[in-house]
Formats: sequence, C-alpha cells, structure tokens
Amino acid sequence: LWFVVSPQNPHKNENTLLNEYHRLHLVKLATENDERIKVSDIEFSLPRPSFTIDTITYLTEKYPKHEFSILMGADSFQNLPNWKNATQLVERCNIFIYPRQGFSIDNKLGARIQLINAPLLSLSATYIRNCVAESKSIRYMVPDAVREEIEKGGYYKK
Repeated sequence: LWFVVSPQNPHKNENTLLNEYHRLHLVKLATENDERIKVSDIEFSLPRPSFTIDTITYLTEKYPKHEFSILMGADSFQNLPNWKNATQLVERCNIFIYPRQGFSIDNKLGARIQLINAPLLSLSATYIRNCVAESKSIRYMVPDAVREEIEKGGYYKK
C-alpha cells in the first residue's frame, strides 16, 4: 500500500493545509511500524496542483509492471465525478471505498469499485484536527508518535 502525500490538493484551500513536509513526516510516523506501507512524496516533484490522474499516469510509466488502485473514503468518492479526467481515472484503476457514515455510494461513473469490509468509524482527519484546535485529547485516535509531533509542532491550533 502506497500513501501518496499531495502537496496541493486542487479541492482544498492551500492556506488551510499544514506544510507538505510536515504532513509527509506525520504520515511516515503513523506508518513506520508497518513494512507493507510505502509513504511517497512523488507528487512533490510533479506540477501543481496535484491531480490524481496525472500521478497515476506518471506512476504507470515509471512502474509499468505495477497495477495501481485507489483507496478512498465514501466522502471522497461522492466527489470523484468532479475530479480531472475522472472517467479516464476509473477506467485505469480499481477503486476501493471505505464506507463513511452519512455518505452513500452512487457509482455514476461506472467505476470498478470494491467496498472495504471494515468497521464503520466516525473518526476522520477533520475530526482529529478539530479536536487539536479545541485542545481536546487525540490520544488513542492516532499513534503516540504522531500525537507527540502534533503537540511539539503546535499543528492545527487556532
């Protein structure tokens, strides 16, 4: 599993994002004990904003023997039709969807989707960032190393 950290998501306000290198470091801390996970900064060297179709195109050219799929939450999947070249993207990749409470899965694009059979958690990155901003504990929500780095760096404080 590759986690691709995006330096500039075209659907988010760049001014509200934590610095890309801080986000990359947090993802590395969160995944450091699982050798099955690779954290990638591949988009840091690609044109900005970062569009998934451009990243997939680059990766398939660089790693022609790999087959790439996309893992996303149902909340992101509902916005997929608005992504750059969404039809081309779903033709090239399988889409794995993690269910999210309050989000239905409407496959308007005819994507090859597979629902992930996992417990439905009401935990999200937005929720965690809001807890930090409100000085609430995020213990047990993220690995200790991530929590400590967020506290040390003063990230997500209002």
